[in-house]
Amino acid sequence: MSERAYSWIAPAYGPLFDDFTPERLAPEIPASGVTASILVQAADTYDDTFYMLDVAAHSDFVVGVVGWVPFERPNEARAAIELFKKNSYIKGLRNLSHDYDNPKYGSDPAWILRPEVLKTIGLIEQSGLSFDYVAVNSDHIKNVPVLAKKFPNLKIVIDHFAKPDIAGKVMEPWASLMAECATYPNVYAKLSGLNTASSPEWIYSDWQPYVDHIISAYGANRTMMGGDWPVCILSGDYVKVWKAQLEVIAKYSETDQEWLCSKTAEKFYNL
Repeated sequence: MSERAYSWIAPAYGPLFDDFTPERLAPEIPASGVTASILVQAADTYDDTFYMLDVAAHSDFVVGVVGWVPFERPNEARAAIELFKKNSYIKGLRNLSHDYDNPKYGSDPAWILRPEVLKTIGLIEQSGLSFDYVAVNSDHIKNVPVLAKKFPNLKIVIDHFAKPDIAGKVMEPWASLMAECATYPNVYAKLSGLNTASSPEWIYSDWQPYVDHIISAYGANRTMMGGDWPVCILSGDYVKVWKAQLEVIAKYSETDQEWLCSKTAEKFYNL
């Protein structure tokens, strides 16, 4: 298995319990039509970040990296940020906030608001880097307005639309909470991972009310598309999921689609 540890990937994940390299995705890229990508951290480790930087340095397809620093150790995080800022591929930072139920985080859904973590987020704001935030329930989403208000110059993107319950066709309280986040101009939303929030027999129209709600609240210029590879293989494949995302935004103007597919990401990640 991998040279690097990914604590949340276990045998129970089936096909995801494997190594995923650029060479494995390469055959699917031409059919998808995607021309460039940002790599986003998948482990709270330096190993993962340095691996992504190596991939970026040897790939024309990867144009940026969202890495990791130890959010709960602000002094160390400061040194790591200063080091990473010297690498032009580093565009933002993230930690595995969807794993907050892990005893490592004190099983605390508000871990991200702890004083020592907030110090690190302040350093991220000062550095000009962005912040990807993984939310998978209402308690996580409620943290976003607190962060957005405290750090108004920090660009925050809520990954995977905060995983609404598409399989159950549930809109609330997700819709209201995400709309509240949208009132802060420094908060963005990422259209990705909806297939794994849907029933196994999903079709793109299942996502339409959720996508329409987000674009109505955030606008196309604060909503971006993501591929969520390799997690997307749990319910589809890279090409199928990306083309379904294109279908779900096809009703919007060409200008809006351009923002959704590329311009928002370019603005957010300073590409």
